Amino acid sequence: MAKDDRPQIYLISPPAFDPDPFAEVLSRLLDRVAVACIRLAPAGQDADLIGRMADAVRGVAHERDVAVVIDSHIHLVARHGLDGLHLPDGSRQVRAARKELGADAIVGAFCGASQHDGMAAGEAGADYVAFGPVGTSPLGSGVLAGRELFAWWSEVIEVPVVAEGALTPALVADLAPVTDFFGIGAEIWSAEDPVAALVALTAPMG
Repeated sequence: MAKDDRPQIYLISPPAFDPDPFAEVLSRLLDRVAVACIRLAPAGQDADLIGRMADAVRGVAHERDVAVVIDSHIHLVARHGLDGLHLPDGSRQVRAARKELGADAIVGAFCGASQHDGMAAGEAGADYVAFGPVGTSPLGSGVLAGRELFAWWSEVIEVPVVAEGALTPALVADLAPVTDFFGIGAEIWSAEDPVAALVALTAPMG
């Protein structure tokens, strides 16, 4: 993506949801807002439930030509017809995931605020690198991925970059010129109307 283009939305699912009602909400959202990719980010280890969540999201997304990646569960990618894998622990497993999933799968890596880890993930074959959180959150280490990291990355590195974590409209406006994607999830799912919340949050993108 050219750096002066509008960033795209990379939607992150809630950690837990009832597949059928969520599919209805997701359908409304995708029909209203252009989304480039969805990350299924399930909590827990209930393979049957996660599989049903994956099937529900894939069905809605693929009807609209939206790619779906799943967080961590590499063996569910092929089983549920997903497009790839998101790795939450940086560059360490990128090469192995690429080898197992093949060249056509999407492999992405979350690298916190580490420029070094992001570069290593890109060199190992990641299709995108995510940095965050970009906003203040009580979760995690408290280390923020600052605008300077995204500005440097957008100038020097060709691998697409995702800004995520505690986004606000002000942060969206500030980071829009230096990121390819906004990873949005927790910011909208607790709202009474997640679709309206997403529209409001991304309005500063233009």
